[in-house]
Amino acid sequence: MKDSLKHQGMRNKLVQTLESKGIKDKRVLAAIANIPRHLFMDSSFEDHAYQDKAFPIAADQTISQPYTVAFQTELLEVAPGDKILEIGTGSGYQSAVLLEIGALVYTIERQHELFKKTSRFLPKLGYKPKRMIFGDGYKGLEEEAPFHGIIVTAGAPFVPKPLLSQLKIGGKLVIPVGDEVQVMTRFVRKSATEFEKTEYGDFRFVPMLEDKN
Repeated sequence: MKDSLKHQGMRNKLVQTLESKGIKDKRVLAAIANIPRHLFMDSSFEDHAYQDKAFPIAADQTISQPYTVAFQTELLEVAPGDKILEIGTGSGYQSAVLLEIGALVYTIERQHELFKKTSRFLPKLGYKPKRMIFGDGYKGLEEEAPFHGIIVTAGAPFVPKPLLSQLKIGGKLVIPVGDEVQVMTRFVRKSATEFEKTEYGDFRFVPMLEDKN
């Protein structure tokens, strides 16, 4: 698994692009500068890995656009040691960003092909989530709750109530909500029953899958 000075230079340019688009969190930018994104993708995309674009991965899924990853992570306002639940492990790139900035990551993937691949791949790069789970993200992870933050990396047609209930007071849920186009939305838990909702514009994600059994 090769990571060259050329790749580092391409990452530095990507970071400059993200800064120009408004990403301000230095820890998020440093994480993206450190992570070899090209290794999370098919080798045929290697020359394009540090463009600010989404690309296909296995199981008809995508690795999100770096700006989207940075934007969602910035909205979470992660502090080192925070417990973060990720819905949609995918390639593992978002998990790696969270781990780089010191989060304790619990991550759920619905696609078994991706789950198997990423479960082997992330530790090889030195990224070790607290738990990687094959399961239904709509249910969250009750046995590990509450969480400081929950991040959803697929388009949700609605906001799953279990995710809101599994936040700490002060915790944040960042979720793209909608069908064809999603609105990036953040919920901050203010009390046992109150949530502050803020919307941050339109994005496009692959759909969030639900276990119908």
